[in-house]
Amino acid sequence: MNIKQIRQLDLTELKHREEFLLAELFNLRVQLAVNQLKNVKRPWAVKKQIARIKTVIREKNLSVVKTLSER
Repeated sequence: MNIKQIRQLDLTELKHREEFLLAELFNLRVQLAVNQLKNVKRPWAVKKQIARIKTVIREKNLSVVKTLSER
């Protein structure tokens, strides 16, 4: 999922995806600890996806605050 697709989602969907990815990252870390992880680049990709989602959530929150302060 690229940044354009992420920006089209609403806040509740973004938070849901963030929670899902955090759970996936936890599972990947457990798999890495017990040497069962097949794709060692996957945790890195999940972290980047989480960062993208958190960035968009922050942008949306700032735009709401800016809109409210202009009134």
